[in-house]
Amino acid sequence: AGVVVGVEAYFIIQKTMSPSEEENKKATLAQGEMEKVDEIDEEELSDADRDLKTKLEALLVEMEGGEAAESLKSLRSEIRTATSSMTSVPKPLKFLRPHYARIQGFFETATDAEVKALAADVVSLVAMTIENGERDCLKYRLLGTNESISSWGHEYVRHLQGEIAIEYSRVFEEAEAQGTEADVDDLLALAQEIVPYCVRNNAEPDACDLLMELERMDLLIPHVDENAYDRVCLYLQSCVPFVPEPYDKMLLNVCLDIFRKFEKWPQAMQVALRINDMSIIVDVFKTCSDKIVRRQLAFLLGRQQFYFDVEEVLEDIEDDDDELEKLRDLMANTQLSESFLALGRELDILEPKAPEDVYKTESGTTTTHVTSSQHNLSNTLTNAFVNAGFCTDKLILVENGSKWLYRHKARARVAAVASLGLLYLWDVDGGLTSIDQYVQSEKDDVKAGALLAIGIVNSTVRDENEPALALLSDYVSSDVALFRVGSIMGLGLAYAGTKNDVVTELLLPVLEETEIDLELRAVTALALGQIHVGTANGEIGEAIANSLFLIDHEDHNSAHTRLIALAAGLVYMGKQSDVQTLLSVFAVLDEGVKTVFTTIVEAIAYAGTGAVLKIQEMLLQCSEYIDTKEDKSKSDLFQAYATIGIAVIAMGEEISVSMALRSMSHLLQYGSPAIRRAVPLAMALLCTSNPVLSVLDLLSKLTHDPDMLVAYNSILALGIIGAGTNHARIAGMLRTLAQYYSKSNDALFVVRIAQGLLFTGKGSITLSPFHTERTLLSTAAASGLLTYIYGLVDVKSLFLRDYYYNIYHLALAMSPRILSLFDEDLNPISIPVRVGQAVDVVGQAGKPKTITGFVTNNTPVLLGFGERAQLANEDEYLPVTPTLEGFVICRKVEEDKAESQKSK
Repeated sequence: AGVVVGVEAYFIIQKTMSPSEEENKKATLAQGEMEKVDEIDEEELSDADRDLKTKLEALLVEMEGGEAAESLKSLRSEIRTATSSMTSVPKPLKFLRPHYARIQGFFETATDAEVKALAADVVSLVAMTIENGERDCLKYRLLGTNESISSWGHEYVRHLQGEIAIEYSRVFEEAEAQGTEADVDDLLALAQEIVPYCVRNNAEPDACDLLMELERMDLLIPHVDENAYDRVCLYLQSCVPFVPEPYDKMLLNVCLDIFRKFEKWPQAMQVALRINDMSIIVDVFKTCSDKIVRRQLAFLLGRQQFYFDVEEVLEDIEDDDDELEKLRDLMANTQLSESFLALGRELDILEPKAPEDVYKTESGTTTTHVTSSQHNLSNTLTNAFVNAGFCTDKLILVENGSKWLYRHKARARVAAVASLGLLYLWDVDGGLTSIDQYVQSEKDDVKAGALLAIGIVNSTVRDENEPALALLSDYVSSDVALFRVGSIMGLGLAYAGTKNDVVTELLLPVLEETEIDLELRAVTALALGQIHVGTANGEIGEAIANSLFLIDHEDHNSAHTRLIALAAGLVYMGKQSDVQTLLSVFAVLDEGVKTVFTTIVEAIAYAGTGAVLKIQEMLLQCSEYIDTKEDKSKSDLFQAYATIGIAVIAMGEEISVSMALRSMSHLLQYGSPAIRRAVPLAMALLCTSNPVLSVLDLLSKLTHDPDMLVAYNSILALGIIGAGTNHARIAGMLRTLAQYYSKSNDALFVVRIAQGLLFTGKGSITLSPFHTERTLLSTAAASGLLTYIYGLVDVKSLFLRDYYYNIYHLALAMSPRILSLFDEDLNPISIPVRVGQAVDVVGQAGKPKTITGFVTNNTPVLLGFGERAQLANEDEYLPVTPTLEGFVICRKVEEDKAESQKSK
């Protein structure tokens, strides 16, 4: 019952009557309204109203008495010049409404063409007040004088728009039923008259809605001008989550054409990245001829972790080696570490923090009973996340700090050494120099951790010398299993989203081996999935799926096998139309396993789209009752993945997120144990690095749940939701939980990890895969976050045992919450900017304020969730992109332009 309530909360269910019932009802209502209107109380009319009523009735008499043309023109004039308030009908229409049938009858009997057309105009206008289901307003408009539609006012135009949409749908349905071609030329001609009127009068949303109903968005482009293009495209992009495929891509393509028309290349690139078509992205980059704007496009591609060879794309770039190198560096994020450290200096957070500073305990003292090995590892992981990217700490990168690493055991030591990768995150040169000594170690676990650290350092950053490939490739075929795991996972992190052929050829043979253990197969599959994330590469997808058939049948229900299915899904992230090929491979598996794998893959294919129908399917899966006690062959595990799937699809779109959170509360109340364990993880995905108080209150209760798996996931969810925010309320919750679970080894370990996540980068790094005002989803970043979240479904058998290093997949999602400005020569500049809460201005006319409650600071500055930045003044510099986020280039304003702006 609770799940059904959740479904109803998410989807508005409408009951429709049959056409005949609907028409009868409308006719009855219209007749009743007419009777009420007929009873106009003469005594309540003012003298002016009484005179107007008498005049109109006299004109009707003249119309029927032989002076039809002149009287009809006078009637049109009276209606046209009438004024009214927002809540009342114009007086001429009010007084003519009882005579509607009379005017309509005159039209039918008129023989003169001019008189007939004039009568049709009057009938069309009066029909706005009649609701009889006949669409008379449109019918008589098409029979009228075809006078310019702009002379009849906005309300008449809006009425026509609604009737055009209904009539268009009816004509097509009839033509389809009869097997003929629909004749809609007259409707399209009228629409082409309405669209420019709407665009000229700040009613762009009305024009867009009409053309969406007619499925002719191409008619909009010629009428959009320099003053309206941004409002039109903002409205169309806001509609994308609410239309089914393939109409979502159609809307984005219209936006792309409009931006290209006005040569707004940064906005065009944002739309191209949403379409996620390699050829379109490369074409936009190639078409942009402005050198400075092209550099800004390279910044955006770097943030999206989208990489291609600039030299192959730009034919004329070969003669300009300096510009070629700059574009490659910007796309490769080589400036990321330097800019991040500059932000640290500006915020005065370069001083390293010890784990005790986060826990708020005195160094060397503890009131816990946790085992020393887990305690040491929790300190190491917390230290790595808190000091991530700052290249310094108080635990390892100090004198004799290497001794700390040897206080860990076995797999924990692998994770500890790999933490060096997070400390040197994005600093390839400095990181490789420091890690090299551990690569030379004779201890297998230390060396394996160092190999993984190399991959972490290179994540999101590209280097033309490809040090990760050079250092790790030799260990892919090593006899030591740990070396293979460390090197392959490192390659996956280092080359995520690059589609690198050399690395692919290196890893595919490993996947096809028959004698490797399950962990290595899962790590290899995940690496390939991350390298080819969102590419819909059929060869890679099938290779990963086929590797499932090399696994023993009894291992199909293991946690690592589900990670292989996840890896296959990553290849098809955002590629809904291509995923069916992969699903057909799963068809031959056992029913329970097939359902789990299919649920995982379908959710990732629709990641971030907000697809309502797919979310409904996931909710229906969660509503099934599975009695696992009576029939032990059945499993409710697929419901856990369906719960997370809801969040995967809904994340990023504000309305979808709020509705999905409401559904989660119902699932938590009425769902099976598997669903309850997955709900905290789903909430973490919906609110990554965005502490929502209502969600925090709910998770706070779940952290004390009798089911410890629910409690573990709730604690980790608190860390992910608060990641990089230093949120004081979450910090207080976690300190309280540390005391509450002081006698539980696993629980306290999880609390410490959550504390480390909360203070990621000392509050300057986010885990959210969305950027550019949450319009773009970085598939590489999402692959890292999803890998970690899906791994927590089996938190007891993976993260709390030997698979500690699963947490390092988050390195792909880590990005500084920074706004840094550069001049045209790419030198950092410090100028004042306003940072405030973003205001939704979709559909608003003019140039409304886009931020509220702002504060002014000099760049570089931190941007919180839902915040937007503007230049404090544009007298000296102008940004080349309207979205101030990440790294933005500003042009120096010429003196004459600056003077004109001051005068304005």
